[in-house]
Amino acid sequence: MLYTANQTTQLPSSGFRYILTSLEDHVLTITLNRPEKKNALNPPMLNELAFALAYAHYTPEVWLVILAAAGDTFCAGMDLKALSAGDTETATVPEPSGPVRLGELLANLHKPCIARVQGPVYAGGFLLIGGSTYVVATDSATFSLPEVKRGLFPFQVLAVLLDIMPARTALDLCLRARTLSAAEALTLGLVTEVVSANELDATINRLTDELKQFSPTAMQFGLRAYQQLKSLPSNEQQAYLYEQFVKLQQTPDAKEGMAAFVEKRKPRW
Repeated sequence: MLYTANQTTQLPSSGFRYILTSLEDHVLTITLNRPEKKNALNPPMLNELAFALAYAHYTPEVWLVILAAAGDTFCAGMDLKALSAGDTETATVPEPSGPVRLGELLANLHKPCIARVQGPVYAGGFLLIGGSTYVVATDSATFSLPEVKRGLFPFQVLAVLLDIMPARTALDLCLRARTLSAAEALTLGLVTEVVSANELDATINRLTDELKQFSPTAMQFGLRAYQQLKSLPSNEQQAYLYEQFVKLQQTPDAKEGMAAFVEKRKPRW
């Protein structure tokens, strides 16, 4: 993480400039709030996202994260004008310890993350949905990687896509800059559920309610192991997974879960 646990014991008392946050019943909702720029990601906004995701990672009260967006566009990708012009704004969060790479931030969250996609997703916005555990999109949402039209290439997005779909499919999306419908994105695995606009919030609420029934510790162990497996040679993976299982058995959640099973009652996490 780009921030330490000590730096993120609480969210900024005066709030953020480009995102909104709310924590309710173990669910932290992070809302991109730059609708006049179609939620394009400028450096201060990236730092705020890094801080909020670090807070979610370190805070035991946070079991789940929802990534949402204000306005009619989920995310237009990186704000290229802001990146080239530099940042002169007063910061709302401390300077991160390194460059903000959204794919890494979400991979290191180790908690279920649900993207609430109410509108189009472009370019670097794919890092947010590609790094989420679940992506619930409206049937009118669209998805496009237009970088090649501007002489650029979505390098970081390609890495995220290769975790989701076959290599040729991922390369085709990057090379031809096609616009996918929500239904096409669902078929490719980029989206996990497509609903009408008026069903979006109810669907996400049902999903969060279901996830909250299960052990947050077990889910965090599992998501961390999923990321760790990518860097382990195949002959070390089973030993690592066994070690994680032994560690998980010693946690309060595992002991409570087994006690609840024996006593035929609902567990209290």
